[in-house]
Amino acid sequence: MRRSDRLFALLSRLEDHGLHRAGDLAATLGVSLRTLYRDIGRLQAAGVPVSGTRGAGYRLAQATSLPPLTLTDPEIEALQLALAVVLETTDPDLKAAATSLAAKIDAALPQEAETQQTDWQRLQHPFANAARGMAHLPVIRAAIRARQKLKILYNGDTGRDAILRSLTLHPIALTHHARSWTVSGWDATARQNTDLRLDLIESADALPELFNPDALLPNGKKSSPKA
Repeated sequence: MRRSDRLFALLSRLEDHGLHRAGDLAATLGVSLRTLYRDIGRLQAAGVPVSGTRGAGYRLAQATSLPPLTLTDPEIEALQLALAVVLETTDPDLKAAATSLAAKIDAALPQEAETQQTDWQRLQHPFANAARGMAHLPVIRAAIRARQKLKILYNGDTGRDAILRSLTLHPIALTHHARSWTVSGWDATARQNTDLRLDLIESADALPELFNPDALLPNGKKSSPKA
């Protein structure tokens, strides 16, 4: 299993905000305790609000509070770079949020603060490729609002070789953890519920067909055998 898939699975396990023992999490993911502790550290370093201690357990906080921060020049550059990436998106809501955030950051910075470092290429993140999925956000959000089916080409890579598959999706909701976005819905091709990572979607095209969300049960399962 790729590290990004493992971290995504760990986040999914923690999203109930309950306390989970490290041993149970490691067993669920099929990894050693050492790997589990490293993965927890990667999530925490990425800003995911995971709290807990070895032996006692870990939980995902309900909300994130940001105390006053002292940022280095490289950290400021990394933040500005991330905002620049978001500002390139065609999604109006995300672009407006990024513009507002950039203004707040600029207002908080001292007049003489200037970024000197340019070696941002070496920065790493457990979901380093998540930004590539942002291009699909407008189409998916519009499809959710319009209750429109989507034709998805998905890269279900579980190793070195890409495994592309085509499916028809009834999109229900968008969620995100840290930089990892997922779309949940009904996979009409495989006839099952599914959660798809946006960074693994190669293409998302709206179909000229609508679906009836009332045909879905509260847990997202189909109440009818029809796709």
